[in-house]
Amino acid sequence: MSEIKTLCVYCGSSSDVRESHRAAATELGALLAAAGIRLIFGGGRVGLMGLVANAVLEGGGEVTGVIPKFLKNREVGHTDCTELVVTENMHDRKFKMAALADAIVILPGGLGTLDETFEILTWKQLNLHDKPVVFADIDGYWSSLVGFIESQIAENYVKEAHRSLFSVAASVKDILPLVNSIPTTGISLEAKWI
Repeated sequence: MSEIKTLCVYCGSSSDVRESHRAAATELGALLAAAGIRLIFGGGRVGLMGLVANAVLEGGGEVTGVIPKFLKNREVGHTDCTELVVTENMHDRKFKMAALADAIVILPGGLGTLDETFEILTWKQLNLHDKPVVFADIDGYWSSLVGFIESQIAENYVKEAHRSLFSVAASVKDILPLVNSIPTTGISLEAKWI
């Protein structure tokens, strides 16, 4: 197992959220900067996205934002990023973020975060990649979703083996050790996709 060099974070663009979620985004950003791990994220300046990126930058770390041009103004593109990649559409954004990342962490978020999450899990299920995917279950935010996936397994809509598609971290401090403990074989998303 090698330690990750880039980490993609899926999270909400809303700023009107629990303080503990805001604090988790800032804490994760600070940890990434301290560990020398480049952040890959949705490229917005607002919400948890902005908080995690700002914390990485304030800690002297590197940040790559990936945002589709139609969302650049709505999500207020983070122009202070080390690199801001502007894509044609949402699909290109999600592919680029996944391709650049060694692992994915899911902080609290809304429908867009769920969209990214289920796509990356489906890609992993289809063996298009084997990158670690970790839910940051801050205040039990993802426990209902994980429980729903358990019910899908119980109803035979999801295979028992697919429990291993993701892991769950109860706190921010558990994320990097967990991500680095998950073995990968280095499947190239680009090679499978293109």
